[in-house]
Amino acid sequence: MRIGLTYDLAEDWAAEGLDAEGLAEFDTPETIDAVADFLHQNGHRAVRIGRAQALVPLLAEGERWDLVFNICEGVRGAGREALVPAVLDAYAIPYVFSDPLVLAIALHKGHLKRLLRDAGLPTAPFAVLDSPPDQVGLPFPLFVKPIAEGTGKGIDATSLCRDKCELACAVARLTARFGQQVLVETYLPGREFTVGVLGSGAHARIIGVMEIISDATYGFDTKKHYRDHVSYRLVKDEEAIIAGNVALAAWRLLGGRDGGRIDLKSDTEGQPMLLEINPLAGLHPIDSDLVILARLAGHSYEWLLEQIFAAACGRFGLAWHERRERFAAD
Repeated sequence: MRIGLTYDLAEDWAAEGLDAEGLAEFDTPETIDAVADFLHQNGHRAVRIGRAQALVPLLAEGERWDLVFNICEGVRGAGREALVPAVLDAYAIPYVFSDPLVLAIALHKGHLKRLLRDAGLPTAPFAVLDSPPDQVGLPFPLFVKPIAEGTGKGIDATSLCRDKCELACAVARLTARFGQQVLVETYLPGREFTVGVLGSGAHARIIGVMEIISDATYGFDTKKHYRDHVSYRLVKDEEAIIAGNVALAAWRLLGGRDGGRIDLKSDTEGQPMLLEINPLAGLHPIDSDLVILARLAGHSYEWLLEQIFAAACGRFGLAWHERRERFAAD
């Protein structure tokens, strides 16, 4: 197959003036090279397309692909992750990973938590704020984060608020910094988990449950320097099993496809509560959480990619192993 690769390279956006935090969710050449090499080794042709701004003119010129591997994060707006899949849908081009609706809901933490709460899945009590509140209606301590960011952006030691003054300062800081609403939720002091999921719908399954143990708030700076602050371990105890079951139920509820990651943190009673669903999980061959989790579960990077591509091909009736020719990556 001729498989297009859509992605946002950090170096491309750095050239347009984005700072380190603004670039946090974008990919490095190592990730794109690894995916292209994997496709080549499996007999497919990898065509490097790049970001949405490169995809649109190619489509207008008549370019088409058998399948597109889409990991574009986008830059502006709460619907930015949905842009490329929406364009591909318009041209009836199959693509890997979730559809525009799933990506838009998952990115907006408030909409996601309403969906989870209304379905009866465990998530911490929360509020969505536009400005510092007089009253928030939730007991302290509280935790605040931008409503539509990932990779720990906007999260640091000041995200944990113990009183009204700290909350007002945190909300003001985030609204000014990101120009968007702020999610405020009951602070969860328990264990932190991330769950890797493969597949779609009834065929979805978990790879494993990984516990995240950090000596600091697990935010942007901590994730960036995770080797100095964070340790990971695969866990299979009762609390971890509950986390995995809850994560899988949330993935199916949202309609996630092919592969992704779900984050949870336990409350004072040891009940895992859903934090976020990431249907565009990072796929750096060494550093990304989903890849680390798979490795801890005994699986290679190539195995992980094959499971993702096989799931996508199965949805579209494409034969992943139909052709074993060797192509040079474009």
